[in-house]
Amino acid sequence: MSLLVVGLSHRSAPVSLLERASLSADGQDKLLQDTVAAEPATEAAVLATCNRIELYADVDKFHAGVAELSTLLAQHSGVGLEELTPYLYVHYEDRAVHHLFSVACGLDSMVVGEGQILGQIKNSLARAQELHTAGRLLNDLFQQALRVGKRAHSETGIDRAGQSLVTFGLEQLSAGADVRTWARGKKALVIGAGSMSSLAAATLARIGVGEIVIANRTQDRAERLVQILTEGDDTDVSARAVPMDAVPLELTRADVAVSCTGATGLVLTAETVTAAVEGRTGAPVTVGQATGEEQGSARTAVRTDVRETPVPLVGAAHADENRPLDLAEPGFSLMGESAVAGIDAATLEQHGAWVDNGTVDRRESARAGADPETDAELITALAATAASAGRVPEHRRPEPVAVAPRPEPVLFVLDLAMPRDVDAAAHRLAGVRLVDIESLAEASADAPMAADVDQVRRIVSDEVTAFGAALRAAHITPTVVALRTMAADVVSSEIARLEGRLPSLDDKHRAEITQTVRRVVDKLLHAPTVRVKQLAAEPGGAGYADALRTLFDLDPETVASVSRADRDSDDSEKHDDFEMHSKNRGPA
Repeated sequence: MSLLVVGLSHRSAPVSLLERASLSADGQDKLLQDTVAAEPATEAAVLATCNRIELYADVDKFHAGVAELSTLLAQHSGVGLEELTPYLYVHYEDRAVHHLFSVACGLDSMVVGEGQILGQIKNSLARAQELHTAGRLLNDLFQQALRVGKRAHSETGIDRAGQSLVTFGLEQLSAGADVRTWARGKKALVIGAGSMSSLAAATLARIGVGEIVIANRTQDRAERLVQILTEGDDTDVSARAVPMDAVPLELTRADVAVSCTGATGLVLTAETVTAAVEGRTGAPVTVGQATGEEQGSARTAVRTDVRETPVPLVGAAHADENRPLDLAEPGFSLMGESAVAGIDAATLEQHGAWVDNGTVDRRESARAGADPETDAELITALAATAASAGRVPEHRRPEPVAVAPRPEPVLFVLDLAMPRDVDAAAHRLAGVRLVDIESLAEASADAPMAADVDQVRRIVSDEVTAFGAALRAAHITPTVVALRTMAADVVSSEIARLEGRLPSLDDKHRAEITQTVRRVVDKLLHAPTVRVKQLAAEPGGAGYADALRTLFDLDPETVASVSRADRDSDDSEKHDDFEMHSKNRGPA
């Protein structure tokens, strides 16, 4: 196995970079095709969600594979390689398997335990199968990841550790209030009719909003979603579909707006949101300072010219955490501190020595040409000034500016798109509460983890061990098959030679001799082949197949032909099985 994954996620990169690096559906297809066309990779799959972009490949060379996959991600995302590289993480072989299984269980999600990632993994596998970029390794890997994810959700309480991104976002909009109480009777506008938007609409209907309006560029999809919402037995929500050009008008009527489209530009500008709020309140909207959780996303709008500090690439040795290595805190800047204090650096240095030692070494001052009597006069004058004017602060800080309290929001906006659908400047609009991917990332960073997470981690660890053993054992199977084929050929050749030397041998004796020779060969090969499979299943057991080929002088092409035949048959069966199960695939 030479499985390699190169990617970036909300754990390793700022949301602003993820937003720029996001791939469209066509972009994902082109990335897959270019990856398998590259020399180091024979298989490829892309897992692209709102908070991660990962490229999986079966490669024959590690370093060449890392370089090629990183370059391809940069080319197709439109982010320069030098800018992208510091935020990439790399996992190889068993660590790559561990990573995908953890992702499938929701351990690596922005909201721990959310199950939506399983639908996204299904879609990634389906896309790779349709483009014929997934071979035996990635088919096995992704389908096993789906099974591990389902096992984690069925055998543990990982679902209690977090919710779907939609539910978590609505909880943030409600600002601690009971979500059902907050949502009851509200009018909601859902922009988009894809998987995430459909999930948002279904969630809104379930928690009790009074009306849902679906806006989508394709009217048929919007009407289909309306039909699904209104035909459900568990809700009595009113729903209707509108074209996208009706969004500004519908926004003036909505209490809650959820947007998740595949648009590359903004769907709701700050001006559109401002006009909607003014249409509801009849008063002009003021622009103020974002507060609390709003500040994180507002920084994106205010400081778009500031680039995040790059950090070294995380390699396989740091695979436990999909985040860049921590940098040491910046040291004391004498020049900077002195500028803040309003004095020159030399004076600040002398003051620091005086504070540390209780006095200034007068012998050192004398050698430097300083006058002790002058120092004494300066200290006396400073004491007199302090007595009359009060203590002089070491750092001059501006007086706090009183900030007027923000009015209660009249419009709640949830932006689940990547790249963003809603202008981040809307964070600063009075009467608007905006929650987007960046603010969700900050809010989820401090969310408590359930005790079941440890149990899920144990499940992942066990499944990784079992998958690696099965894969290594399967790797030696073609060699064992080729060895037994060669032995069968030797038996047939020797029986034919015996018939030439003993032409009078009757059929009964010929059959008995043939059976005896085959039993001898089988018994001689039984123990070595069973043992070599056991050894090959252990970590580092890949070399046993090479040893077997060398010891018995097996033809490499014979082994390769057995492997190809087995892979083609296995892939066909797995594809049919996947197609059967994916007919009922739910929204991702």
